[in-house]
Amino acid sequence: MIQGSTRIDEAERQRALDALHIVGSLPEPAYDDIVKVAAAVCGTPMALVSLVDRERQWFKARAGLDNIQTERNVAVCDHAIRQPDQLMEVGDLNLDERFADNPMLKEIGARFYAGMPLVTEDGAAVGSVCVIDVNPRELNSTQRDALQALARLTMTLMESRSREREQQVAAIIDQAGAGEAGPAAKGTGAFTVVILELQDLSALAQRLGERALDRQLQQLDQVLERCLQPERGDSINRVTGSGEFVAVLATDDSGETVEKFEQVARDLSQSIGAALLLGTASTQTAEPPTTVFLRADQALSAAKDAAARQ
Repeated sequence: MIQGSTRIDEAERQRALDALHIVGSLPEPAYDDIVKVAAAVCGTPMALVSLVDRERQWFKARAGLDNIQTERNVAVCDHAIRQPDQLMEVGDLNLDERFADNPMLKEIGARFYAGMPLVTEDGAAVGSVCVIDVNPRELNSTQRDALQALARLTMTLMESRSREREQQVAAIIDQAGAGEAGPAAKGTGAFTVVILELQDLSALAQRLGERALDRQLQQLDQVLERCLQPERGDSINRVTGSGEFVAVLATDDSGETVEKFEQVARDLSQSIGAALLLGTASTQTAEPPTTVFLRADQALSAAKDAAARQ
């Protein structure tokens, strides 16, 4: 939890990060370009797009650093997000009592840090674009402006990708018969939305290899599809370029199918050590399909909370 914030503030911040569906995602050239530009403009050997998750700091992109994540309690970015509207700059980390004994910073030889928070349209600080140097120093005004601009660009990119996902999911639900023309719309039928998300694709790609991961996702798609009852109108589709699957189920027998999904998740954990988390929401009323999906997304966020506590 962010010091000085209430529990609900941190919960809302975490839900905002979860809603972006970016933590653990595969590398993308656009984000790699952002850290390259940040390092070049600021003249530092290291730059990161850092996202502050429940118990960890995860790097969507990194330059000059091998690790893909650290524990949250050693993350300087966790301090940066506490003042969402300000660039945080520490000229000499060794002289700052908050960081002088930080083992992660000592391991990489970090002496200088500057980070601009990544802030959603609703004001939630989910991470930062930051630069790190091995020597004490300070940025000039041009470099500070550039880092702030790169943070805004990064946030625009993340929210744009999030909207693309929402549009794709809406199309999936519509094609499944839960849209305006389908039997589940406006109270003419009942349905259940299940979101299944394979966690930490980037780490799996490193461990298994990209081709093996792609094969694993294809196999998972087939296994999940075999859990359905298509004669009742069940369907499942994978969100493009992700480890996320959206199932639309006939409510009458959705409990049995959800249990099958949960068994697949347990089997996957045992076979390749990967976590497949579920978020489920059902309707028996005239609730719009998009509202049901939103509740399923919130249930998935709650499942991530529970997994982090284990």
